Amino acid sequence: MKRLVVLTGAGMSAESGLATFRDAGGLWEGHRVEDVATPEAWHRNPEVVLEFYNQRRKQALEVKPNRGHEILAELQQQFDVTVITQNVDNLHERAGSINVIHLHGSLFESRSTLNPKLIYPIAGWQLNMGDTCGRGSQLRPNIVWFGELVPMIEVAANISADADLFLVVGTSLAVYPAASLIDYVPDHVKKYVVDPKRPPVLHAPNLEFIELGASKGMEKVKEILN
Repeated sequence: MKRLVVLTGAGMSAESGLATFRDAGGLWEGHRVEDVATPEAWHRNPEVVLEFYNQRRKQALEVKPNRGHEILAELQQQFDVTVITQNVDNLHERAGSINVIHLHGSLFESRSTLNPKLIYPIAGWQLNMGDTCGRGSQLRPNIVWFGELVPMIEVAANISADADLFLVVGTSLAVYPAASLIDYVPDHVKKYVVDPKRPPVLHAPNLEFIELGASKGMEKVKEILN
């Protein structure tokens, strides 16, 4: 089977009804990013950060995967698919995708503030002050905040370098280091970019733009690949 590597961003989840940074003037559900998505915000006011992510988690549970998510899962019948996502929701998994790498962490995991390797699933939508890891430290969302290293980027880069086909869906390719992954893909590999707003990646060879949203764009990709 050919290896299909897919990089997805906020535009993929937006069609399911989840808010994006890109379309919100730098705000996320009315909050400044600096107040809810940085280590400094956590140290300053962990209660606000926990409640913010509780609401994001609750919202994520109320929406459903869209047709774009479903088509990616269906492509597993034809390709060895790895999804590398910048999104922190679980819509890819709920649609049936098996190999999903979350570059920026997961809403549905918590991690120890003492040892970042201690990661726990979150049942339901709430994570509260007083919820602790096995060693007694407060749990925080297992999200890669602005200013933190992206631990899975090297794994994602190696996978991208091994792609037979590369697909970008719903990302402006403006957030690094995720945006750099297309540069790891070999020049001879065909690359499809699905987004209604054409991202500035004209330097990449073998590139085809599909200027549609995630669902309609993925329908087009499915036609091309069949």
